Amino acid sequence: MSAHDAPAEQEKAVTPSLGAWFERDGRWLERLLSRNLRLPSAEVEDIAQDTWLRIARMAPDEVAHPRAFLSRIALNLFRDRRRREKLRQEKSHLLAANDITPLGPDRLQEQEADQLLEQIIVDLPQNLRDVFLLSRFRRMTNHDIAEHLGISVKTVEWRMSKAMEHCMTKLRG
Repeated sequence: MSAHDAPAEQEKAVTPSLGAWFERDGRWLERLLSRNLRLPSAEVEDIAQDTWLRIARMAPDEVAHPRAFLSRIALNLFRDRRRREKLRQEKSHLLAANDITPLGPDRLQEQEADQLLEQIIVDLPQNLRDVFLLSRFRRMTNHDIAEHLGISVKTVEWRMSKAMEHCMTKLRG
């Protein structure tokens, strides 16, 4: 076996413990995030930490390809962060456009409610989320949304109905 084959063999090895896995691939994951996603070091560390926290909930010895698994989880976390960031920006623009300033001692409860609503929206299927965001945050009409997405007005109405139903179910549950 040549030195070139060693990383491939290491990748295939069954991970004996989370600690050993972290020792072996922790720095690799951070370099991967830094190099491929060109993120600031603080964000690289946050995503890497969140990746390891997700993995800690499972049995690491069941993973056949540890580095592929790590990179997939990290990439999904990165995408989730970007979606949440985009929602926050859209909400911020909406609040600024309407000159809405949250006040009072209930601010913490408002923040928790905002986070819950944000997660509910992020969890919507993409086609429902697109219609919901365009309607509620960009204040587009159903006709404008239909033109923008290249779908019928009836489809926009149906998707909006389903999105609202999903949100209400999650808020009640």
